[in-house]
Amino acid sequence: MSAPTIPGFLLFLLLHLCLFHTKTLRVQALTSPTDISALKSFKASIKPSSIPPWSCLASWNFTTDPCTVPHRTSFTCGLTCNPDSTRVTQLVLDPAGYSGTLTPLISQLSQLTYLDLSDNSFFGPIPYSISSLSNLQTLSLRSNSFSGSVPVSITNLKSLDSLDLSHNSLTGFLPNSINSLSNLRRLDLSYNNLTGSLPKLPPNLLELALKHNSLSGYLSNSSFDGLTQLEVVELSENSFTGTLQPWFFLLPSLQQVDLANNSLKRVEVWKPAGGNSNLVAVDLGFNGIYGYLPVNFASYPLLASLTLRYNRIRGKIPLEYSKNKFLRRLYLDGNFLIGKPPAEFFAGGTSVSGSLGYNCLQGCPASSQLCAPSQKPNAMCKHAYGHHGDEKPRS
Repeated sequence: MSAPTIPGFLLFLLLHLCLFHTKTLRVQALTSPTDISALKSFKASIKPSSIPPWSCLASWNFTTDPCTVPHRTSFTCGLTCNPDSTRVTQLVLDPAGYSGTLTPLISQLSQLTYLDLSDNSFFGPIPYSISSLSNLQTLSLRSNSFSGSVPVSITNLKSLDSLDLSHNSLTGFLPNSINSLSNLRRLDLSYNNLTGSLPKLPPNLLELALKHNSLSGYLSNSSFDGLTQLEVVELSENSFTGTLQPWFFLLPSLQQVDLANNSLKRVEVWKPAGGNSNLVAVDLGFNGIYGYLPVNFASYPLLASLTLRYNRIRGKIPLEYSKNKFLRRLYLDGNFLIGKPPAEFFAGGTSVSGSLGYNCLQGCPASSQLCAPSQKPNAMCKHAYGHHGDEKPRS
């Protein structure tokens, strides 16, 4: 008796089922073993008690392959892999309050382009081995509790476009080799405990934020040399001193400057070349600036906000300030300004807001919000200028 034959359509179906099963088995082990090892070490370095059951890390179940798609129950978030699902290219954690250290084995994720651990509770040093992530374009460790210095090795990340280490507890100096990050466009190290002076900065920066540190010294032209694309400078709440020199406001792409709460003593301002400038906002409040108001600020055609409040500035308010039609916010309160403020500030239809209060002005209309708070007592003004009340400050 001959063996029963299998109908053709059933044979076709069986072959396809076998092929599908083979492909399924192959898909289950796509991710690079070194990447899996690094991810296991990353999760093991985080306190289990700080991993909420609803969080991304809670779904990292290594009985399944991290890069296998679709992610139905495991690795539902936090990771992105390359198109062929073999290498991890992005590690972006949710702000779930994870607490732990950043494992040095993070360096094994050599194809990583994006690393974001922001708004958690990581602590300890940033590992030196992070320099092995040669493809990294974005590094954000913002709002954690990282301590120690900014590792010099971080300047080996030549592909880095954005570096945000703000709101941590970092100490020490900025690496002198930070200018070697030639692709860096955004640098934010605000709200740390960094000390020392500014080194030479990366040449292609668009945004620089180092506010609320303990940086000191002079703002040197050599630090900003060649920064033709720099638009935003935020250096408030530090201890910078000396004279802010004319080259600073002539940086060709400069738009916003915040140098409030430092120890600057003088400001020198030149007119922009050809009358062209993108400068929109300047804050130099709460320094120790003395001398007269720089009249050349009025020559910056797009300047909309100027703050020089609570310094030691004397003399009269330049009439030119009232002629700049773009100027909308003007804070000059807390100085030793004298004379009558320009009448144009109080004309009907004027849109200037701010404060000229707590100076030594005469004829500042009490009915105008611009004149609040009230002026300094006469005795204080006389002491500043001498008993004759002239414009020349006492020596």
